[in-house]
Parts: sequence; structure tokens; C-alpha cells
Amino acid sequence: MVQLPLQSQTVLSTNPYLELNNQGEVLYFELKKPQHILGRDPNVADLVVPQHWNVVSRCQAVLRQDGVDYRIYDGDGQQPSSNKLYVSHSLITPTEGYYLNHGVELQIAQNPNQLIQVRYFNPSNAHSVTTPTTYTIPLKQRSVLLGRDPQANLQLDTPTVSRRHAIIDTDNQGRYILRDYSTNGVFVNGKQVTGSAVLTNGAKIRIGPYTLVVRDDNLEILDQGDRIRLEAHDLILETKGKRRLDDLTFAIEPGQFVALVGGSGAGKSTLMRTLLGIEKITQGTVQINGVDLQKNFNLYRTQIGYVPQDDIIHRELTVAEVLTYAAKLRLPPDSNLPTVVEQALAAIKMTHRRHALISDLSGGQRKRVSIGVELLADPKLFFLDEPTSGLDPGLDKQMMQLLKDLAHQGGRTIILVTHATANITECDRIVFLGLGGRLCYFGTPQDALQFFGVNDFSDIYIKLEQELEVVKYALQFQQSSYYQKYIASQISFGNIQSTKSFAPTPKQISFWQQWLLLTQRYWQLIVRDRVNLGLALFTAPIGIGLIMLALRDKTPFVAGDEADSTLASLALQVLFVFTCAALWVGLSSSLQEIVKESAIYIRERLVNLGLLAYLASKVTILSALAIVQTLLMVAIILLGFKSPEPEIISWPLGLGITTFLTLLASFSLGLLVSTTVKNSSQANSALPLLLLPQIIFSGVLFKTEGAINKLLSWLMVSRWSVGAYGTLVNVNSLVPLPTQLPDGSTIPQPFKPSAVYNATWENLTENWGLLLLHTSVYLLLTLLLQKRKDIF
Repeated sequence: MVQLPLQSQTVLSTNPYLELNNQGEVLYFELKKPQHILGRDPNVADLVVPQHWNVVSRCQAVLRQDGVDYRIYDGDGQQPSSNKLYVSHSLITPTEGYYLNHGVELQIAQNPNQLIQVRYFNPSNAHSVTTPTTYTIPLKQRSVLLGRDPQANLQLDTPTVSRRHAIIDTDNQGRYILRDYSTNGVFVNGKQVTGSAVLTNGAKIRIGPYTLVVRDDNLEILDQGDRIRLEAHDLILETKGKRRLDDLTFAIEPGQFVALVGGSGAGKSTLMRTLLGIEKITQGTVQINGVDLQKNFNLYRTQIGYVPQDDIIHRELTVAEVLTYAAKLRLPPDSNLPTVVEQALAAIKMTHRRHALISDLSGGQRKRVSIGVELLADPKLFFLDEPTSGLDPGLDKQMMQLLKDLAHQGGRTIILVTHATANITECDRIVFLGLGGRLCYFGTPQDALQFFGVNDFSDIYIKLEQELEVVKYALQFQQSSYYQKYIASQISFGNIQSTKSFAPTPKQISFWQQWLLLTQRYWQLIVRDRVNLGLALFTAPIGIGLIMLALRDKTPFVAGDEADSTLASLALQVLFVFTCAALWVGLSSSLQEIVKESAIYIRERLVNLGLLAYLASKVTILSALAIVQTLLMVAIILLGFKSPEPEIISWPLGLGITTFLTLLASFSLGLLVSTTVKNSSQANSALPLLLLPQIIFSGVLFKTEGAINKLLSWLMVSRWSVGAYGTLVNVNSLVPLPTQLPDGSTIPQPFKPSAVYNATWENLTENWGLLLLHTSVYLLLTLLLQKRKDIF
């Protein structure tokens, strides 16, 4: 064994050698013998590392000469080491090992804050292989550009990285300063950079999938993030005393295609959400490349693809439009969007349907487009919930083959939930769950048949119908050779001293950029649905037109030459219809606007969707529709009814303002309800329940007497809308003087003047102000309730 000094940059010997880098502390070991053992225990190992390198096991690895090079085995060649040995996050096993070529890089452990890099060099055989590029950039006395730009000093070529993502400069004190110019952000030691950050020696920089490290005066790529290993450690989930996941442990290798299967209620979707990081667990951890996912979710949110069971695409858009809007929302603005969209279309084999409306596609094609949306950011960890649900056997097979190709050819780790087992053999691994979230099997599909002793996967479901059978098979699996082969030898059980963990915040995306994009998309959706748009615009004018037919020659807003004791009541009834028409249109236009795209919202929110921008886009378009609806309603009212002449403001202007504010408050109430219901059916059912109180407590059909009734009346949009209309018309002036009888008594009037309709500017502005207050309260509650849905 030859231990070279840290200052050595080259090894004069032609023998193979190892370079070990422990967070900047470097050792070199020359390889001369047919077998070497690497570890901390000098009684076992001949390549001995210092005792404080506690990530290294007593016996970490065995190297055996194989031709001119060496093959390395984890542990002692039979039992694995505590923290394992990896190449590009793929596990090196004690039995199969890994053949070393000149320049190859291995890692002991995976967490960037703890891992040790191991590089193998063989100068005598360097010409026979292509040496991997060493990504080391000197920082001293220069400005270093990081990003997707071909001219960058360190080019990071992935869609989620901006062209000019960040720049590292030296200040007058000799410190290295990183400045963030990106869309998706930079994280230093787990903390999101706000503007700039000082880089100390050993600082870990996270940009997109890349992990960089500052070592002395150099910047090195620690991990390119293009291969993801997922580990579940002792997962337990209990809710209300019921165990939904029961102590699950397994590891999924980079590039594997894995299916979560089991009977209904076994916990498949729950497990998927846990592995995805959006389901809080009672006990255990989910790790991505050695990092706790839940504690660091914001580091990975742009690198995880997730296709829920519901379609995450708008049916009124074309395939190309869906992908383009998603790319604009998720990727930096300097991305080459046409190229990215073309690559996604090619990956899902939908290039020939680029101009087809989503509503015209088959179920399988819609699933492909949903997958294409996720592929835009080129995620290396991909989750799909029931992607083959509802597909015929032929489409089921095509979908499974597509996912298999995406995993094996694209290096992606793909995990799906499925009930269908006809094409389950396309998967590399299956996770078979039983009732109560118990792990009954993990391994290859072929070995699953042998373990359960069946010839068809459907027979496994029958075996696991009873809870006692589930418990039996779960115990048998833990004691089987399959458990040792697929779990015990693959998982890291070592106890490493944990480093300080941060809960990084996501990069704040420009409100105005997202608002403009979401507004454009929402407008396009509205315009494409011409039937609903027509109903929204013309329902109220048609309803008001029908009143004109019913009234014939009557003029409800202007007193005639002869006194009419019923005129005020008639005027109030007509104004009440105006209010009801606006309420109906406002509520029906907005009740489904949030709930109908809840799956899309949740997915986009997990990436980078801003809640304020999302709600603002809804309010913007609905307000624009309210303006058009107001103009149509005012036009039909002015054409069909003789106009009054209010003294405080012109009739057309006052009518327009009142109508618009009523519509504004109505669709704000609709958005509030839309964020509370669970589906579109509930939203539709809520419409009469919302309208009935507005009708009853408006003060028109029934008197609002008593404290409770008055309070309820104040909570109704209709009360203030009718009040504003009545003030403009001056309903009180339409009440004739009471007829006095000879005995001095008067005939009761069908309508008595009310302070609610006093024709004063103060009264009018009070009604308008309360309509605006209703709007503000509804929108604020909508924001708060929608915010509560956030997982992180």
C-alpha cells in the first residue's frame, strides 16, 4: 500500500490506484496485489482509511484483479457494508461486483453531505477506454458563469436550468460570492439563495438536478442527478388508529420500472404518495440518493414527475397547446420551447396528433399527453397513478411498453400504481401489498409467481383476500431468500451521524409572468367552450327580456299621471329579477372553475404555481366576462324599460356599476364554494342552496324583521344589490300618498317606504361598498382555503 500526500496531483507509478475524497480530504492507494481490502479496520484491511472516516465500514470493499484491471465488491464479498458502495447511485453488490475502468467514479454512501468519492485510475490501460470528463472549474481570479448557455464556464444542460442561472465572482476580501439570476433558484447547503450568498470551502450548491461543491479554489460537480435511487426505510402510516402502511422497507434502483400492486384498500396509492413525498408518514423516511425527501422536497420538486389518476390536462386545448402552456409555466423563460415540446411529443409518440383537441383523443392518448407534460422538465423520478385504468388490453400493453422504454432508455426511475396484471412482466420489480399496507412481496414479477406458488398473477389477489393470509405471506416473505436478495442486500442500514437538515423554500416565480400566462390559458379555455360562453353571456338578457313580455305596456320605474299603489311593489319585483339574474349568472359561471381542475392545480402547485397568480387569473377573466355581461344586461334594460331620472347619478352609469358589483360578488362567492366542494357534482348541487337564502333574505319577498333575520340579510349579496337598484330608481318616490277615508283612517299600502331605498348618495355608496366588502371577504376566504390544500 502506498499512501500519497495530499499535494500529489499525479502518480508516477503505472500501477492502478484509488483516489478517495472525503469532503476535500484526499487519500491515494496504489494497487499491487491480486486482492485488496478497503476499510477502517487495520486488522482486516490493507487499504486503511483514518478512523474518523466513519462513513467507511470496517471492511468496506474487496478489490480483486481481473485482467489488467480490478473488480470491486461491496463489503467482504459476502456481507454488504453499512453504507454500501454505488456507481451513479446504482448499488454494487457483494456477489456480482463492478468491473473498474480507468477514470470511473464510485461513492461510499449517497448523501452529498457525507459521501466519500472513490475514483479508480489505471495509467497503463488508460488508452483502452474513454476517460470521463472531470468537471472541475477553477474559481480564483475569474467570473464563473453557470447555466445552460453554451458559453457558460460550467454548462448544466437540463430544461429546468436557466441559460444564465448563476454567476460566481470574487469580492475584494477574496471570498467567493454566488449571485442567482435564475427562474427555479439556487440552493446552498440546503438553503435557497436570495439574491447572493457567500460560498465557504465545502459548500454544497444545488442547481436543478446538479449538486456542486466548492473545494479550495475549485468548483466540482458532485452529482449530475441524472440517476435517482429511491429508498423506503421502515415506513409506517397511521390515521385515526388505523394502520395504512405497515413497516415497509425496500430500495428501487435507478432506471428501474416498478409497479405497486395489490387489492383494493391495500394502500397502493397511499404508498405512492408517500414515496412521492406528499403524504406525511408516522414513522420512517423516504430517501432520494441518500437525502430525506420530505425535509428537502423543494430541492426536488422540479425533478419529480407525477401523473395522478385524473387527467392533468385541459380538454379544450390541443396537444401542442397543453405542452406549450405547461412548458411556459414550468421551465425558465429563456428555454427553447418549440424544441422541448417536440422532444416531449416524440417521447410519447404523439407527434402526428399535435393539433388534435384533448377532447378528441382516446383515453390512452390523453394519458400519453399527461405523461408528456411531465417529460417537459426531463424528470428522473416518475410516478403514475393507474395510468392504464380504463384502457383495453391492447392499449394497456402499449402504455406499459412506453413506460418501460422511458425507464430503460431514458434512465428514469418509474413507479406506477396498477390493478392490471396482464402486462406486469414488463416491470423490473413489483411491490405486492396486502390489507393494512403490509408488504407481502418485493422483487421481480417472475419470482413473485414462484413465491406465491401460482401460475397467474390474478391468483395472488385471491390468496391475499383474507387478512390472516396477508399476515402469513408477509411473515413468510421476511423469512425468505427473496427478502435477502431484493431487500436486505440492497438497503442501507448503517447509522450515520445526521447532518443539519433544512426545509428549503421554493424559488418565488414572478407573479406577473404567471398571471399573464394563466390568464391567457384561462381565456382560451373560455373561448373554446362556446356553448357555456353563450349561456353565460345571454342567460340574463334573455331572462330580462321575458319580463318585458310579461309586463307588456307597464313602466315599473316611472310613475304615471295617475297614482298607482302597486307600482313600487312592481318596480321592486323587477329590480329583484335583475339581482337574481346577476346572481344566477355569476354563480353558475364560477362554481366549477376551481374544483373542475383540482388535479391540474395540485400538480402545478407542486411544481411552482403561485396561488395568488392562479386566483388572480380567475378573477381577471371572470371580471372581463362580468363587464360584457353587464353591458348586455344594461343594454336590454335600457331598450326594454322606460328609464328613471335619478338625481344622484345617471341611470345607465348607476345601473352598470350596480350590475357589475353584483356579478363580481356573485362569482367571488362561487369561487369560494368551488374551493370547498370535492367534485363538480357537488358544485352543481350547491347552486340552489346558494340561491334560496339570497331570495328569502333579500328583503323583497319577506320582511327582514328581528335581529337574526337582519343579520342574515346583511350576509346576502341580494340585500345590497336590491338596495342599490332601489336607491337608483328611488322606489320610495313611486309610493303614492295614502288614500284617506272619511273617518280619517287610511287605506293600507301594499308597499311602505323604507330607509333601505332612500335616494341619497350615502345610501347608494353604502350598498356598493357592502357589495365590494362581500367580494373581498369571499376572495380572501378562497385564498386561505385554497392555501390549506398545500402539502408543503
